[in-house]
Amino acid sequence: MPQIHVMIKPASGLCNMRCKYCFYADEMEKRSQASYGIMTQETLENVIRRVLEFAEGQCTIAFQGGEPTLAGLAFFEKCLELEKRYNIKNVEISHALQTNGYVLDASWCRFFAENRFLVGLSVDGIKATHDAYRKDAQGQDTYFRILEAARRLEAAGAEFNVLTVVNHKTAPKIRKIYEQYRKLGFSWQQYIACLDPIQEAQGGQEYSLTPKVYGQFLIDLFDLWEQDLRQGKQPYIRQFENYIAVLAGQIPEACEQRGVCSFQNIVEADGSVYPCDFYALDEYRIGNLNTDSFADIEKRRMESRFVENSLNHTQQCKSCPYFAVCRGGCRRHREQPGTAVGENYFCESYRMFFDACLPRLQRIARMLLAHV
Repeated sequence: MPQIHVMIKPASGLCNMRCKYCFYADEMEKRSQASYGIMTQETLENVIRRVLEFAEGQCTIAFQGGEPTLAGLAFFEKCLELEKRYNIKNVEISHALQTNGYVLDASWCRFFAENRFLVGLSVDGIKATHDAYRKDAQGQDTYFRILEAARRLEAAGAEFNVLTVVNHKTAPKIRKIYEQYRKLGFSWQQYIACLDPIQEAQGGQEYSLTPKVYGQFLIDLFDLWEQDLRQGKQPYIRQFENYIAVLAGQIPEACEQRGVCSFQNIVEADGSVYPCDFYALDEYRIGNLNTDSFADIEKRRMESRFVENSLNHTQQCKSCPYFAVCRGGCRRHREQPGTAVGENYFCESYRMFFDACLPRLQRIARMLLAHV
């Protein structure tokens, strides 16, 4: 059986912040039931039992939202208890959790550290860029509160990275953001291109990321990262590490750099399963772990051809000299109105980036191979 990755949404799309660009809030508006509330203990038990019945060797159980911490610390303590009860095959379980950090106190941070959760903390750079779109439910700024959460995670010894959404505000400020992250000691960084509302033409929102702006962002960020690399003090930046892996003949771990979807097993709070966090819509639901086994889910996954349908690159894309390393990017950016199906909205961005940076990426890959 394959290694299984499950992403649980214990609080569905409920959140204590109101980020303007939230893709999950957008998806909730476009399905028959917006929120499924907090996951019940019965559903949690069914999910954990079925995961560990199916898993072999290793599995990853991740938590996202909305804001997963709204389920409460006791929910996660119960999850670990259930894992011990049902892990009769001694599967190695890895845990991850993506959070806005709003409620992280010493108890949360100690729990993450003691139980080896990899925490993703959402931070959008400097105060001006973060507070532009990441307000709390009362419309108040959140930047300093989230920095305090980062300090608590660090003090507790919890492993965490920062996730930054690349949008209209953050992209032009990447040099200031990178310097701020250096000062704060954020050595594990992930940058995600902002999503416009699904099934709507891209570029029409206040926060929208346009191709030229994104292309320049990638160039500027790589310039900064490479300077630090030359001094042996570069942060881990997922996107660059994946491109280098491709050039070194390895399989990238991120589906965006693979150019084909992986099946993520997104589990909503009611137990419903979807193939991808970006496609948690009614038409993509393929079962419910309260009633269906993972064998049932796998059968429906194959019938849906979700993974196979992501190989929808245009002929122009496949004939591009950069396709072997770019691979067409994320499917979601290839299926929005305003571009042909299979044509990535950020194609121009990637061309700009590889025009400017591919030789240096190749050199880094060769250096990596020379030391293997």
